[in-house]
Amino acid sequence: MIEAWLNLLQQNRAIAVIRATQHEQGYQMAKAVAVGGIKLIEVAWNSDRSADLIARLQAELPQCTIGTGTLLDLAQLNDAIAAKAKFLFSPHCDTAMIRAAVQQNIPIIPGALSPTEIMTAYTAGASCVKVFPIQAVGGASYIKSLQEPLGHIPLIPTGGVTIANASDFIAAGAIAVGLASELFPKHLVAAENWQAISQQAKTLVEKLHQIQ
Repeated sequence: MIEAWLNLLQQNRAIAVIRATQHEQGYQMAKAVAVGGIKLIEVAWNSDRSADLIARLQAELPQCTIGTGTLLDLAQLNDAIAAKAKFLFSPHCDTAMIRAAVQQNIPIIPGALSPTEIMTAYTAGASCVKVFPIQAVGGASYIKSLQEPLGHIPLIPTGGVTIANASDFIAAGAIAVGLASELFPKHLVAAENWQAISQQAKTLVEKLHQIQ
């Protein structure tokens, strides 16, 4: 399962992160990026009816892998597993959460920032580590600087990744990147301009595929 997950990351490189205050809005956001070619979609657990949204997207977007994120504690993680999320993100490193996911053979990607935190998360059993917030520590250059000591750990930077700089992170050694507001600008979501969001996703996918 973990090897298959890492292969998916290497093939697709981008994860669309959806935070939606309304269920239907979250559905349309996911559908828009799927049309644009993004196949890894993370539904933030604090979205409206997140468990229902995960189930709906898995049924209607079979070509996509639907997971969840912003999991803050063990109770939320267990609820997300019950909702059949295919991968799990958290903004922090909680070894109890990591162990629970590992026991059920579900990829978990905890958040970390320093080399110590990254190593702690990985040795606890994380499939890979979310480096967050990447913008605060130098962006792609920070990922590059981690490669010599920690190059064996798959890293997914988020929090500052844009369509313009996403390929820089992959070139620096990241296995994939996560994008939220950059893929879903507030004005486009408010206007329900799903075609423009699909085009943003398509542009991102094309940029990332050029460097493989």
